[in-house]
Amino acid sequence: MSKAEGSGQREEGEYGRAAKRLKTEDRERDEVEREEGEEELEEGEDSDTGSLAENGEPGSDNRARWSGSQYGAGRRDNGEDSHCISPSPVVHVRGLCEAVVEADLIDALEKFGTICYVMMMPFKRQALVEFSAVESADRCVACGAKEPVYIAGQQAYFNYSTSKRITRPTNADNPNSGNKVLLLSIQNPLYPITTDVLYTVCNPIGSVLRIVIFKRNGIQAMVEFESVQCAQKAKAALNGADIYAGCCTLKIEYARPTRLNVIKNDNESWDYTKPYLVRRDRGKGRQRQAILGEHPSSYSDNGYGQPCPLLPLPGNSRYKLSSVDVPDMVSYPLPQSSSSYTGHAPSSVAMVSGLHPFKMNCTRIFNLFCLYGNIEKVKFMKSVPGTALVEMGDEYAVDRAITHLNSIKVFGKRLNVCVSKQHAVIPSQVFELEDGSSSYKDFAMTRNNRFSSAGQASKNIIQPPSAVLHYYNVPPCISQDHLLRLCSEHDVPGFVKFKMFDAKPSSKTISGLLEFDSKTEAVEVLTVLNHYQIRIPNGSNPYTLKLCFSTSSHL
Repeated sequence: MSKAEGSGQREEGEYGRAAKRLKTEDRERDEVEREEGEEELEEGEDSDTGSLAENGEPGSDNRARWSGSQYGAGRRDNGEDSHCISPSPVVHVRGLCEAVVEADLIDALEKFGTICYVMMMPFKRQALVEFSAVESADRCVACGAKEPVYIAGQQAYFNYSTSKRITRPTNADNPNSGNKVLLLSIQNPLYPITTDVLYTVCNPIGSVLRIVIFKRNGIQAMVEFESVQCAQKAKAALNGADIYAGCCTLKIEYARPTRLNVIKNDNESWDYTKPYLVRRDRGKGRQRQAILGEHPSSYSDNGYGQPCPLLPLPGNSRYKLSSVDVPDMVSYPLPQSSSSYTGHAPSSVAMVSGLHPFKMNCTRIFNLFCLYGNIEKVKFMKSVPGTALVEMGDEYAVDRAITHLNSIKVFGKRLNVCVSKQHAVIPSQVFELEDGSSSYKDFAMTRNNRFSSAGQASKNIIQPPSAVLHYYNVPPCISQDHLLRLCSEHDVPGFVKFKMFDAKPSSKTISGLLEFDSKTEAVEVLTVLNHYQIRIPNGSNPYTLKLCFSTSSHL
């Protein structure tokens, strides 16, 4: 074995151990999925079996009934709850909005009794809340069953947890416990997240020693601070804040490891106590920090809103840590390019493989990828069946597509999305696909691109695929039955729940939400029906049905 090969295996082993450490953080969230009994793991996803609490029964098949009328299906005709479990001081909360932090849960639920601990599950929009007494949990669950309980403006749903106590990380806000590592979950990552970005975000609040970034279920990172006090200050200041305006939202918890092990300094890991681990020129990265500076004109010209080098942070009182001094403003670095993810030079072309040979074409690729950036051209590769090149508006759009679409399943095939070595799509070797459509299509002039102007782009909420679709631009005469019939006619799964938003009397269109049995079904429906032309009798122009993934996790 060569020296290089041996080094590579050692690095791989270190990162494998780091990933296992992060996995312990996810075990508690996986236990919640088992409590729900509603979400199925897709092929290839992990199904950890860690224990959520010290006195729980993770192996039990019992399930709690969700408070709220739509979760009452578990009741028998005689009124007995077939999924009832014994009351617990720990309450499982579901249906939270994306922006919720621990303080919102405390503000909304402390009226039921003293709260001992809150554990957030950012990517699932769920949480566990431990009350000091079972009676407090009883009041919370009972109230949620009788009337809506709102957290941060959105109705939440409650049931008892199978756990009697939430397992704390080693510090759990105790300054004497010695843990100083935070787990950061980055939601809606519109721009790449690198060690340079996180260092500039965290270091002004407390001295950062090491950073490790993981891309397992979304983007997460562990940040090790110089002291527990620094970690507490950073959590109080940054939890719930946006790194960039309207995106890259930080959800922060205490991690289990007390120290991070870093073996190389790059975009995904960095040990600031060991400069000799440097394997790249960091000068360029440091020059791109926006210390009271302005974003370049290209930032706003690309249609991502106005420059905003300074972002306000939540106040101390919100986190009940008045003794901690945190800055009111923190300056953040500029977004970096797609080269953060790969060894390739930045490119606005994505390569997509694993496409279904009969059900995918240029238009359906556009329908899915347009949620993350403008689409210029799509071309299937004749020499590589099931593979296409997608030229997008810029390299950041490619980054977003990779973040949200890589490894999802579409028509039973798992997509592989990566940065292409090509810098443009050339319409050569055009041929006919299995469905009779062309292997190449130019979308540069289509009105269905959603990032063509700053105003248009600012309305887009970058969301990962979910089981709930938001539909809009639909004529008022279209009903639930019409939409179900549309799904049937195009041989895609029908939705199981339907919600129409109240429209203004003067509105010419309606909108609402459609919930499907799984994320995969929703992805397939969006791929087929997004931008479908709805024609109505005596109408001069058709309505273009528009679909996107909703911020709601369920209806």
